[in-house]
Amino acid sequence: MPRPVSWFSRLAGLSSQFAPPSAGPAADRAVPGLAGLPRAAWHRVRTDAFGAEPRGERLARIRRSPQFADGAFRNPVPTRRLVYERSPLEITRAQLTGDKTRRFPAAAVPVHRLLPADLATPPGSGLRLTWLGHATVLAEIAGRRVLLDPVWGDRCSPFGWTGPKRLHPVPLPLSELGPVDVVVISHDHYDHLDMDTVRALIGTGAVFAVPLGVGAHLEHWGAPAEQIVELDWWESAEVAGLTLTATPARHYCSRGPRTSTLFLWASWVVAGGGHRIFHSGDTGYFPGFTEIGRRLGPFDATMMQVGAYSDFWPEVHMTPEEGVRAHLDLGGDLLLPIHWCTFNLALHPWEEPAERVVVAAQALGARLTVPRPGKPFEPADPPALRLWWRAVSGAPRDIEPLADERAAEAMAAEAKAAEAASATTEVREQVTDFSEQISKSVR
Repeated sequence: MPRPVSWFSRLAGLSSQFAPPSAGPAADRAVPGLAGLPRAAWHRVRTDAFGAEPRGERLARIRRSPQFADGAFRNPVPTRRLVYERSPLEITRAQLTGDKTRRFPAAAVPVHRLLPADLATPPGSGLRLTWLGHATVLAEIAGRRVLLDPVWGDRCSPFGWTGPKRLHPVPLPLSELGPVDVVVISHDHYDHLDMDTVRALIGTGAVFAVPLGVGAHLEHWGAPAEQIVELDWWESAEVAGLTLTATPARHYCSRGPRTSTLFLWASWVVAGGGHRIFHSGDTGYFPGFTEIGRRLGPFDATMMQVGAYSDFWPEVHMTPEEGVRAHLDLGGDLLLPIHWCTFNLALHPWEEPAERVVVAAQALGARLTVPRPGKPFEPADPPALRLWWRAVSGAPRDIEPLADERAAEAMAAEAKAAEAASATTEVREQVTDFSEQISKSVR
């Protein structure tokens, strides 16, 4: 595949062609704004990372979808992408004036370096999950491996030189992951659909399960049509012995300056071997979670978006409290919070989603696990809650953490017990050594 030409070079080369005739020499040198580019110019400017638009039978199928009306996909309830009182400049002003230091970890995130040996033995319960950061989860279910919203890129952006940069390394290189049966994509935003990751996975032979329209991006990047399963909401497909169902979500799609109208977004249900899991993708809260749970639940585990929320976009991302509420609506057993920790995508403090989801889960009686990125676990026997993010967050000392201190006390008690056990072992070793010395002297 030919290497894409620099986006900026293409844009600069087109600037004089699309400047207004009466604008004069100064305008000839200016680069027009992306949103103002004529459609013909935009198609010539875009790089491979922007993907491709649906055509032919794919487009015809989109237009037949019950979710498609008046030229665009619709949310299950009326939804605004952005909310502000005066103008979009409010968002920019908030980004520039907010406390940026709180939006990043103050020290290295304690990632678990995942090794192939960690995954070599099949899960005894038949279901194992490994959160790899942000929305990326490896699910081992019914002897199959499902990779949800895989992003190995250093930036969630169409460009390598700008855009939100990864805040911690990926727990393992993609080359060490081993075979994957299914790759599930929730929607086409860069923090959920990464071109380089997809291209690397195409060669594994994995089947890509995507919402309507998103297959156009994958084919543009080299995926054969036979490796793509495209589903509308409530449609299911049998892949590798698993049942995959695209379910409603409250969000939108876009890989360019405008909101895309021809690409659907979805949450996903994966079922097999007597297990069911739910992945939210990106979504605002809406009453439809209850129907998903009624029709397809209950779930051994739900992977719920709890980060990157904002008062400026309250209808397309959930707060941690809404994530817990949606988990309970779904009939979820264990909640794995995702979509936080890895990229700085909103104005809230880096550790806040974890703190708030712990408080909400405790208040509502939801079972919760918050593993370090890369640490596998089985939902049937999840690890105890550890507030590991506190050691690396930038929260000022005088700010009281939100999460219940009983968890921290339990951690301290465990540390004391481990220290006591270590001391006991050391004493036993000393006694054994002493006994051996006496025995030798007697002989």
